[in-house]
Amino acid sequence: MRTLAIGDIHGCFRSLKALETFVPIQQDDLVVALGDYVDRGPNSCAVIDWLLHRQATGGLVALRGNHEAMMLKARMGGHSLAIWLGYGGKQTLASYSPLGDKGELMDVPKLHWAFIEETRLWYETPTHFFVHANVYPNVPLTEQPESMLLWEFFEDPEPHESGKIMVCGHTAQKSGLPLNLGHAVCIDTFACGDGWLTCLDVESRRYWQADELGRTREGLLERSSKG
Repeated sequence: MRTLAIGDIHGCFRSLKALETFVPIQQDDLVVALGDYVDRGPNSCAVIDWLLHRQATGGLVALRGNHEAMMLKARMGGHSLAIWLGYGGKQTLASYSPLGDKGELMDVPKLHWAFIEETRLWYETPTHFFVHANVYPNVPLTEQPESMLLWEFFEDPEPHESGKIMVCGHTAQKSGLPLNLGHAVCIDTFACGDGWLTCLDVESRRYWQADELGRTREGLLERSSKG
């Protein structure tokens, strides 16, 4: 069984489907999705459907990203809704609209809301831990504040006290390549901004990428010069 981490999808369903075939993702693989499934890209609804299907038929760990957090908070209406719509929520609602127009919160199925509500803040294996954004290096995962896990950018993080390798997304690598510092890897490779969606086999360090045009490529994780 492989442990496969998938970076920020942001509604890029074509990239996700191309990646599924290209890897290919097998039923006995554990897929750790790093959050930000919604917003900005054209088909957040289909992305959540894919995750639900994966959850029902194979291994899936779904982490929460800051965009899922904003979407949940948007149900309060008012300022929270306006903020989310400005960060890509408009595209998300349009993907749920029967007419393909602006859409409404009520168009989102209860099953999708339940899935988003049940997303995790972190996950760990004997050698790696997975978060959406970042962690404080000297704080156990169980004590990390949500603001750090969901919002803090990947600058030059120090090794975590656990000794495990961090795998995260959130900070777009506009080069299109994962950023590997050795003790920490960021695999948000700007899928929703004409970049690539990345899937990383954390044990072998092999990665696969796909984009919205259906193009694919692969490589082996190398130590970034920044590290």
